Amino acid sequence: MSFIIGIDIGTTNTKAIAFMDTGSVLAEASCSYPAFTTPDGAFELDPQQLLRAVLTVLKDVLRKTDGRKGLAGVSFSSAMHSLLAVDERGEPLTRAMTWADLRSKPFAEALKASEAGARIYRQTGTPVHPMSPLCKLLWMRKQQPDVFGRAVKFISIKEYIWWSFFGKYQVDHSIASATGLFDIYSVSWYKESLELTGVREDQLSQAVPGTHWESGLASVWHLDGLPDGLPFIIGGSDGCLANLGSNAVAPGETALTIGTSGALRMTTSDLQYDAAERIFQYILTDKLYVSGGATNNGGGAVQWYASNFGGGKSVAELISAAGEAAPGTDGLIFLPYLMGERAPIWNADAKALFFGIRSAHTQYHFTRAVLEGICYSLYQVGASLEETVGPIRHIYASGGFTHSPLWLQMAADVFGKTVFTTSGADASAIGACIMGFYALGIIPDLSAASRMIHIQDKYEPDEGRHEIYRRSYLRYIELYARLRDMM
Repeated sequence: MSFIIGIDIGTTNTKAIAFMDTGSVLAEASCSYPAFTTPDGAFELDPQQLLRAVLTVLKDVLRKTDGRKGLAGVSFSSAMHSLLAVDERGEPLTRAMTWADLRSKPFAEALKASEAGARIYRQTGTPVHPMSPLCKLLWMRKQQPDVFGRAVKFISIKEYIWWSFFGKYQVDHSIASATGLFDIYSVSWYKESLELTGVREDQLSQAVPGTHWESGLASVWHLDGLPDGLPFIIGGSDGCLANLGSNAVAPGETALTIGTSGALRMTTSDLQYDAAERIFQYILTDKLYVSGGATNNGGGAVQWYASNFGGGKSVAELISAAGEAAPGTDGLIFLPYLMGERAPIWNADAKALFFGIRSAHTQYHFTRAVLEGICYSLYQVGASLEETVGPIRHIYASGGFTHSPLWLQMAADVFGKTVFTTSGADASAIGACIMGFYALGIIPDLSAASRMIHIQDKYEPDEGRHEIYRRSYLRYIELYARLRDMM
C-alpha cells in the first residue's frame, strides 16, 4: 500500500495530510500565518512565511509517519488568484496579493464594462473582478511602476514554493486558468490579456498539467525521512481539488465548501459558458473542468460577528446556540457582504446588512441570520450553476462548517438536497493526494478516487423548512436588488 503527502497552501494556514490509497489518513499537520491588510483594500501574505509553513507541515507529517513504508510522493494544492513579483534571483519584490485584495477595483470595473472584458471572460473562464491576477497586474502597472518594471516574473504563491524547491518557474493548468491570463480552450497564455497588462509571456511560468512532477529537491531543503528522488506532483488549485477530494466528480455531484470564504462547484466533462458571466470555469485535467462560484464571506463573517457581538462566546458556542431560533429567524435577514462579493453578483462595493430587526430578536436570531445569509449566498451560486451546467443531485460538504451539524442541516434545508460529509481531513489536500496517485500511475484514472472517499454523515432536507427558506431567500434577493445602487 502507498501513501502520498498532500499539502494545501491556503490564505490563513497551510495544511498537510498523509493519505493512503485505501482512503485512510495517517497523519495531519497545520501551520497558520498572518495576513497584512490596509484600509485601502490590501490583503497580502509574506512569501517567506508561506515557504516556512510548507516546510513546517511537511517536516511534521514526515515525523509522524517516521519509518512508514510506501511514501510515493508529495502533491500540492493552493489557493487561487494570488500574485507577487520577483526579480532575476527569484527574490520577492512584493508580498503576495491574495484573492481578497481589492485595490484593483477601479481597473476591474472599467474592464468589466468593456467589450475586451467580455472576450477575456469567455476565453479565460475567470470573471473580471479585483480577485484576478489580471486586474492586480493592471493595478500594479499603474500604482507600482518601479516594481512592475523591475519584475522578471509574475507568479502565484504555489509557483514561488515550486521555484524555491526546484528552481523552475512552472504553474499547473488549474492555477493558471484562474488568473484571467490563460486561454482555457487553447490551454495557453491568452494574448489579449497579456497585451492589456503589458506582461510578456516569458514573464509568466511554463504551464503544465496537474500531473506534472519533479524530483531532486534543492539540497538546501534537507528533510529527514524524505527518500532521494521522491516525486513532487504540482497538483492544482484548492477549489478544483476539493471537488476531487469530496467525490464531487460525477454529473450533478456538487461540492460545497465553507471555510473563511465559501464556494459551490460542479465538475464537468466540457466547458460551459455563462453568458451572464456569473460563474467561473477552471481546468482540473485535460478532460475535466470545474464550474462554480466563490463567496468572499463564509466563516469569516461568523468570526466577525463573534468578535464584535458575541459577548465573549466562541464561534462554536454561538453556532450551537443559534438552534434556539427558528428557521427563517422570524423575518431577520442578513446580507453577508462584509468584504464585497464575488459570485454570482461580482460586486466589490456590496455591503453587509441586517434587515427586519424587531424587539423580539435575540443573539440567537442574529447568529442564525448570519449562518442563513451565508447559505443564501451559496444557494444563489447554485441557481446560476443549475441554469448553466445542470441540476444539482447531491452536495458534498467540506471546510470548517462541517463541524456544525446545525449548519450542515441548514444547508440541506436551504438547498433542498441531501448533504454528505466525508473524511474529516482537508478536502483540497486529499484531492492533491488523489491527483498524485493518478500522476504516478497508482490509480488508473480519477474515477478510481471514489473508493478512497468514505461517507461519514448524511443530512436529508426537510420540505417544510425548505419552503420557509425559499420564501426568505426571495426576500434576500430582492433586498440586494433594491439596495445595490446605494452600495
